Amino acid sequence: MRILVYEDNLLWASRIVRSLTAFGHEPIALKKPEVQGAPVAIVNLGSSALEPLDLVPKLRALGVRVIGHAGHKEKELLALGAQAGCDIVATNSEITYKIEALIGRAISVA
Repeated sequence: MRILVYEDNLLWASRIVRSLTAFGHEPIALKKPEVQGAPVAIVNLGSSALEPLDLVPKLRALGVRVIGHAGHKEKELLALGAQAGCDIVATNSEITYKIEALIGRAISVA
């Protein structure tokens, strides 16, 4: 499955891309808030360069399921992600260890 990865942190981007590739997905890494269509997008909610609060609604308008992520102590960012329209908000740890389950949940959200 094609999955957009909006991540401007090089270490996180490479980790997410490797994980998605290992699960047989086609990750498209984006460092800018370019709006594209795909079944699922993963968005770093802590990135000011990606403007996630503006990006998420635009992706959702295209029918993209959005998984937003931030650090487990960044509760305010996680709450803002939910308010912006993320289908799922997850901690960075969940992105690391449960990425495939999160994608499954995102595509099954009605």
